[in-house]
Amino acid sequence: MLSKLLLAASTLALAAGAEAQVFNRIASYPVSENTSADADTETSPEIIAATEDGMTLLYSDSPLGVIGMIDISDPAAPMGKGVVEMDGEPTAVSVIGTIAFVGVNTSESYTDPSGKMVSIDTATGEITGECTLAGQPDSTAPAKDGSFVVIAIENERDEDLGDGGLPQMPAGAVQIVPVTDGAMDCGAIITADVTGLADIAPEDPEPEFVDVNDAGQIAVTLQENNHIVILNADGSIASHFSAGSVDLEGIDTQEEGALVFTDSQPGRLREPDAVQWLDDDRLVIANEGDWNGGARGFTIFNKDGTELYENYTGIEYEAVMAGHYPEDRSGNKGVEPEGMEVGVFGDDTYIFLLLERASLVGVYRDTSGDPEFIQLLPSGIGPEGAYAIPSRNLLVTANEADLGPDGGVRAHVMLYELGDGPAAYPQIKSTMDDEGRPIGWGALSGLAADPATAGTLYAVSDSFYGMQPAIFTIDATQTPALITDKLVLTREGVPAQGLDLEGVFANDDGTFYVASEGRLDRGVLHAIYHVGADGEIEETIPFPKEIMAVERRWAAEGVTRIGDVLWVAIQRGFDDDPANQVKLLSYDLESKEWGGVAYPTEAVESGWVGLSDITFAGGDVVYIIERDNQIGANAAIKRLYSVPLADLEPVALTEDLPVVTKTMVYDFIPDLQALNGFVVDKIEGFTIDADGNAFAATDNDGVDDSSGETLFFKVEMDM
Repeated sequence: MLSKLLLAASTLALAAGAEAQVFNRIASYPVSENTSADADTETSPEIIAATEDGMTLLYSDSPLGVIGMIDISDPAAPMGKGVVEMDGEPTAVSVIGTIAFVGVNTSESYTDPSGKMVSIDTATGEITGECTLAGQPDSTAPAKDGSFVVIAIENERDEDLGDGGLPQMPAGAVQIVPVTDGAMDCGAIITADVTGLADIAPEDPEPEFVDVNDAGQIAVTLQENNHIVILNADGSIASHFSAGSVDLEGIDTQEEGALVFTDSQPGRLREPDAVQWLDDDRLVIANEGDWNGGARGFTIFNKDGTELYENYTGIEYEAVMAGHYPEDRSGNKGVEPEGMEVGVFGDDTYIFLLLERASLVGVYRDTSGDPEFIQLLPSGIGPEGAYAIPSRNLLVTANEADLGPDGGVRAHVMLYELGDGPAAYPQIKSTMDDEGRPIGWGALSGLAADPATAGTLYAVSDSFYGMQPAIFTIDATQTPALITDKLVLTREGVPAQGLDLEGVFANDDGTFYVASEGRLDRGVLHAIYHVGADGEIEETIPFPKEIMAVERRWAAEGVTRIGDVLWVAIQRGFDDDPANQVKLLSYDLESKEWGGVAYPTEAVESGWVGLSDITFAGGDVVYIIERDNQIGANAAIKRLYSVPLADLEPVALTEDLPVVTKTMVYDFIPDLQALNGFVVDKIEGFTIDADGNAFAATDNDGVDDSSGETLFFKVEMDM
């Protein structure tokens, strides 16, 4: 109940603060452009910082073994400044003035850890100093007065050894490196012993994250030990306390392809990752979990260990309602709050909570009491580090996942600016259901309009949520658009299985036709289904034998109705289709006969081009989405075409199909660039409502190897 009250409070706070300033993304920079490495080489920005003037960003790139630098003199147009080789694995970077301090892991093994601290002149890229450390470094943080840099010497465990838990020697520690005028004093390094403090494996602490307050005190999280230590600048212990546990209710703990927030986890250990000071007395932790815990939110403590605030499911529910819940992490740590930053912008102190698996940043305003939820920021895939630059009203994130070697999107650094609203993201979200739980959604694939009510739309979710296939009701008159209802498809009252919903059409009588893209190796049938207003499947219309003889798994992607004929857009060519040609299938509801025509697709040199939706809304044309499978800078074809109704004269599928003519009427790429992220590949829904307003939506792949962003927007086009 408490978590529900907290969520309600955050929602009210958001409404009350609607006129306040917000952060919006202004640029995205793929760090692969900052190196000469080829496309098959992984690059991964993890921890990020900035020079004192806020003009140069520095990020650690562990796979490449470098520190990268980015010029943000114009923050809307970041430019790479190259990389500095580290002769090891850089794990963190901090900056004092113009000097960067980098923790570098040089360990030969888990049992023989080693590392060094390297200083770099950011103006020249020259290495200016190097100190040997006591083991494998993890995070670093500078003193506010520039007098030292502190390093968490984690000496991480081998997760494949035994049960992957503690103890695993050697123990970690915390080291404090004195700095004078940007120069490290290696001979005066202080090593703080943090053994014997935690209740869990006290002999083997694994310091994870460090931060320094204005008074020079150091907060340290011992993640696997579920403990927090406060050190003085001389390394002495000021206080220490358990991070404690949380009783979670109304969460999803099953990775079964459905979003069901009815489970609980009593006594869930917080196991914090990031820690940040809010002031000299209060600190906030991100409860990611790593061994036996993960409380999915964040907690504020006094430095004496007094708990001041617990977020429970607040931030997770916000992610759910934005369509960013990572179903494949339900059994473990949910959205995984990991990184964190705190920044003071004018009179306001903001908490930026990085949700690694949800690819979001949750923004809260500190109130000295319960923090106020402000907004969600879309980030790249796997946000790992963040850095606030209040002097320039900027926030930057480092997003570590690089899918380039597998043909996907590259890893990015993203920039956000604080300014007048409104918030540009999310463009669509859900509300709470009648039982006080968030309506879970994602992987929207296909749009349809209510035939009578302007602004009421419907969408379906694809096979990512195959255990809970659903039709969503959308109120598109609001900004952001609001998912108000979720109708689960059933057979004899039980959620239907074996569906991959890709298209939907709403009938006058409140029923629906949905198109399911088959995949025979997984028992998914190529079919159209007639669904009652209550969600029960009333009729199954399987594809005919002529199609089944030549089918491929990339089949039905959209369905519409013209009179008594259903038309189905097939995504890609079947075995009997010529190159650059796909089928539009017809099914006559009266005669029960199948037919078809051929649709010509654009030719490309790499990847493929296919269809994603088909829409008829009266008039003399039908609209079809045609797209390539490219992402980011490689995306070229994300278009809407019209086909004359006169061309839709189906013939028997045993005959040569007549080829329709098409006219391009809209290019979606500017809309997909509007949020200053990278262009996503799956523009999969288009419809026109009862008042003639056109809308489009993208499929976020259920946040699986995806930024999770769903773009939903009004299409301003001549019809």
